[in-house]
Amino acid sequence: MLFADSGLSDASISVLLAIWSLTSVVFEVPSGALADRFSRRGCLIASGVLQACGYAAWVLFPSFWGFAAGFVLWGLGGTLQSGAFEALLYDGLAANGDEDRYGPLNARVDTIELIAQVPVAVVATALFSFGGYELAGWASVAMCLASSVIAARFPEPERDDEDDDELGYLATLKTGLRASVPIKRAVLAVALVYAIDAFEEYFTLLAQDWHVPTVWVPMATIGVPLMGAAGASLAGRLPFRGWVLFASGALLVAAALLAVPLAIVLLGLFYGLYRFVLVHVETELQHRITSDARATVTSVAAIGSEFVAFAVYGLWVLGSAFAIGVLVLVVAFVVRRR
Repeated sequence: MLFADSGLSDASISVLLAIWSLTSVVFEVPSGALADRFSRRGCLIASGVLQACGYAAWVLFPSFWGFAAGFVLWGLGGTLQSGAFEALLYDGLAANGDEDRYGPLNARVDTIELIAQVPVAVVATALFSFGGYELAGWASVAMCLASSVIAARFPEPERDDEDDDELGYLATLKTGLRASVPIKRAVLAVALVYAIDAFEEYFTLLAQDWHVPTVWVPMATIGVPLMGAAGASLAGRLPFRGWVLFASGALLVAAALLAVPLAIVLLGLFYGLYRFVLVHVETELQHRITSDARATVTSVAAIGSEFVAFAVYGLWVLGSAFAIGVLVLVVAFVVRRR
């Protein structure tokens, strides 16, 4: 909405999104190696600062080039966080012999992230009502900087300084890439399953396609992330079951075939089961990584998901939710043996 109201065409907005995606693809793995070679906590601090600068660019320079600069900064910040956060969390627990707690804690993080979408949407509406895009933008800057302050308080386990001196940045990058090979099944599972989350961007469009009046779309879809939060929370308590992702895909296919407002209930159930599986495959990957290049390996999975996400976007154009439901079934077949 900000871009459109600033006079940009649909084509220009698409170019901006492409710049954002390209930034993530190019810097995802190198940023993971940066976290492994130097500091995971430092990368998280820098991530918040860069994203804050990105939002500031949007507010101060509301033009194509200002938005493009903001997307590049946002993309860089996102890649610094991806991999570094999971590695810092897992290694912090492992330093105390509590690595088995990673699964429940990861599930809790995912749950809070999804539930937070509800109050954030309300606050964003209020901010826009009082001060338009500018107030909402500066509030976003403040939140990003606050995240950096919080990240600075995270404890970071000490690593072997001698090993760090011997391994340069490029050596660390190569170590992470090599470490991905013996656990390629776990890396592939995360890449495939995580990519499905790109479908979340289309939930409101689905509601409109399923004949929900536009004014009621936000309220009609608010339960979907809450169901996702419930699924993520249960993942911290219940073991993985191979049939869950199949059931998730089947529910999405059924919802697409019904294509009525009530189908949003099935969409919510799909998302809940999907987030249940996502937490489990992410946790399994962290347990299988044995090298010090944990952030790099995690970033390899993340960049794989970026490429698969393009298939999700393409399937939306070709066949909407039904085609994506079929994709979920295919992914369930591929990752059924973890």
